[in-house]
Amino acid sequence: MPTLETYAAAAGPLNGKAGGAGCIFSVDVEDWFHILDLPGESDEASWERLPSRVEDNFLRLLDLLDGRQVRATCFFLGWVARRHPGLVREAARRGHEVASHGYAHRLVYRMTEREFLADVLRAKRLLEDIAGREVAGFRCAGFSVTPATPWFFERLAEGGHRYDSSVFPARRAHGGMPQAPLAPYRVQTAAGELLEFPISVVEGLGLRLCLFGGGYLRLFPLWLVSAMARRVMRQGRPVVFYIHPRDMDPGQPRLTMPAHRRFRSYVGLRGAEAKLDALLAAFRPTSFENYLAAQELAPPSYTYAR
Repeated sequence: MPTLETYAAAAGPLNGKAGGAGCIFSVDVEDWFHILDLPGESDEASWERLPSRVEDNFLRLLDLLDGRQVRATCFFLGWVARRHPGLVREAARRGHEVASHGYAHRLVYRMTEREFLADVLRAKRLLEDIAGREVAGFRCAGFSVTPATPWFFERLAEGGHRYDSSVFPARRAHGGMPQAPLAPYRVQTAAGELLEFPISVVEGLGLRLCLFGGGYLRLFPLWLVSAMARRVMRQGRPVVFYIHPRDMDPGQPRLTMPAHRRFRSYVGLRGAEAKLDALLAAFRPTSFENYLAAQELAPPSYTYAR
């Protein structure tokens, strides 16, 4: 079986007519308790007992996007979509792209190939039934594709997806692929071709650093995030911004966790909405779907036989 390094070495870059620069905005649609690796809070049974806040947070985020006339890609967790199908329909109604975040928010490297494919198919079919349209994009929980999951792209293509944004090309707690390409690239698999959009990072002092999503976006000051986004664009790469609805909810309950994770999970919640609004105004990002169409890089036709 090919390794992920083999895929990366054989992958072709994406060369759009505008050089590939631009900004993409994405939302990982999860609830406040979908934080990985916390004992007692990491299974569906425990989630069912907790009060949900994703509906109010996500609708407020959609209003913010509407105010800046920005269309985003919404990577819905299948479990959230099952409980709140109206959120999927509302996102689609407002012109946003509906994509998949898997079903049960499990780390890829803790699943077998069979379990991963089953999770992928369950989420895709559910989202397509709710939205009434094809779901082409995927992002795994915690960006947890690693060199230890060499089957990831094969199974994702087998599951009928056309593009992915799961590769974190730097070191991180959950996975990470420090040797992965920084710019978007094509991945050839036996099941078809995928387009990979790595999470955006900047290089300096021998490090790769992300400033463009989640806790990173909340932690770093607006001027630095903006300056580094412009650096990425000057290099001909699109900036992939990402956020969770909980990232702009200072009133969310606090989960029990070690101090360093508590800081990372809850730093900057009060200022996140204003920072996000400023970034939307300055960069006018779009969805993966719209970006691909504008770059004349529409994903290849691929049909999964069900």
